[in-house]
Amino acid sequence: MLSDIDSANNLVELFLKRADEKGDLPFLGAKSGGVWQTTNWSAAAEQVCLLAESLRELGLKNGDRICLVAENRPEWCIADLAIMAAGCITVPTYITNTERDHVHILDNSGAKAVIVSTEKLLRPLHGALQATGVAEHVIGIDDLHRQQSGSFAYHKWDRMLEGDASAARRAVDERIARVGRGDTACIIYTSGTGGAPRGVMQHHGAILCNVAGAAEILMEDFGIEQDERFLSFLPLSHAYEHSGGQFLPIAVGAQIYYSEGLEKLASNIEETRPTIMVVVPRLFEVLRTRILKQVQKQGGLAEKLMNTALEVGERRALGNPKFGDQLKDFAVARLLKPKIRKRFGGRMKAMVSGGAPLNPDVGIFFESMGLTMLQGYGQTEAGPVISCNRPSAGIAMHSVGPALRGVEIKIAEDGEILCRGELVMHGYWQNEGETARTIQDGWLHTGDIGHLDDKGRIVITDRKKDMIVNDKGDNIAPQKVEGMLTLQPEIGQAMVAGDRKPYIVGLIVPDAEWTLEWCQAQGKQFDCKQLQELPEYRNAVRAAVDRVNKDLSVVEKVRQFAFADEPFTIENEEMTPSMKIRRHKIKERYGERMDRLYRA
Repeated sequence: MLSDIDSANNLVELFLKRADEKGDLPFLGAKSGGVWQTTNWSAAAEQVCLLAESLRELGLKNGDRICLVAENRPEWCIADLAIMAAGCITVPTYITNTERDHVHILDNSGAKAVIVSTEKLLRPLHGALQATGVAEHVIGIDDLHRQQSGSFAYHKWDRMLEGDASAARRAVDERIARVGRGDTACIIYTSGTGGAPRGVMQHHGAILCNVAGAAEILMEDFGIEQDERFLSFLPLSHAYEHSGGQFLPIAVGAQIYYSEGLEKLASNIEETRPTIMVVVPRLFEVLRTRILKQVQKQGGLAEKLMNTALEVGERRALGNPKFGDQLKDFAVARLLKPKIRKRFGGRMKAMVSGGAPLNPDVGIFFESMGLTMLQGYGQTEAGPVISCNRPSAGIAMHSVGPALRGVEIKIAEDGEILCRGELVMHGYWQNEGETARTIQDGWLHTGDIGHLDDKGRIVITDRKKDMIVNDKGDNIAPQKVEGMLTLQPEIGQAMVAGDRKPYIVGLIVPDAEWTLEWCQAQGKQFDCKQLQELPEYRNAVRAAVDRVNKDLSVVEKVRQFAFADEPFTIENEEMTPSMKIRRHKIKERYGERMDRLYRA
């Protein structure tokens, strides 16, 4: 299997090879009318080839860019592969994008066509299409109830899948024979915690290199089964899901099921029974909080078993097991872990966390519950996976594991992590200056600070540009402090600041569920704005901050805090689609409020 990935010239070639091998076996699964329905490998390959030829018939040529605006669904995968099979370049676009975001990406990429899934997603896109005038064609996956507008024409998805499937396959085979690993497969615009998104040119070899490294971990540490199944939840427009949630399962011949969204994720996991999930730390934090609350409400034996599991798990993670832990773990394994595993479908081999740092306490929690947690690390500019924990290398919650196969790592004098290999992007689209700054002598400058531990595993301490340097010259990693704050039941979200200041201050978004319970217990009205003025409410949140401060050094302690007006969300542009806070946006809005904390 690895030899197939290593020898593949491009992603479409690898997909078609797997489709020929798998034939009528299920490949893509989605819920329709309340029932999970699947598309088999042969049917998917036929649709890819037919769509590719229809794109060529529209006049699209090699190297043309095509935007893809759709939620996670089978058609996303079909469209992505078809764009590449047509010799074109996919430009994935977040479904949360505003008209302004679409204008930037359309204008910057010069996209000749757009594939969009629904009427709802077309609304913010339509104005951008008219404003830029670059796209000539719009293809609607669902019925868009439009025929033609301005300089671009509308086409129906179903009509694009008509034609001679055999002839389409022959044409695709002939075309992709001329596509090499160094050719650009997609331009993925980084969601960005600051500034305008930049288009990362990912070549076929970058994604194939990533996939091979991840497949090796699955094969050697977990084994690949006939019924391997991934549940796709993160946006496919994000490089992490694109490589790990789409092309990795394609490479290992696995099925892909598409989640219905966060609200139905728990039930989708139980229904589809996945073996692998690719997720971001924020989701783990939410699931951890929910499980803890449910068990605490049950009380009695369930809560006692939970506490025992966490105590044993923490000692194991620290390498300090006690006499009797094995017996306690046996009891937990019999009475608690099966119930937790059932909530995750009962077949879960591993959950892979990436996209942002994972708080070690969260990792220890899931490991204690009998669920294997693998923390990975990378960025869009590197395909995007650079390293990943794996059992055979010894999982350590403080690290993000050793580098994947084919990846070189070195630490610069200032502590910045550099990487080199086929996975490194060829550059930013139409941005030579930024490309030259980011890639020097073949080494990708990640912007992350860290070191290698005694077993060669990467340990991340913080983002180079996010590091807080106080007025005494001390360096403070904000993500560490924020991660500890958000593990408290009273705190939903947090951002800390203190650059060139005498101490650290925080901006707090209280947890909504905890706040509701507090109001019920205190007989107060659930009004967030009024609550923030109540001394007893503030003192309750202060107690959570104080608990965190006990485990922080003097320079890291959060001395003062203010409340945010509302949660940080993608909609108010204070979070990226991969659930990372956008510091510059939050500082723009709350900077003055946080500055006042130094005058309090």
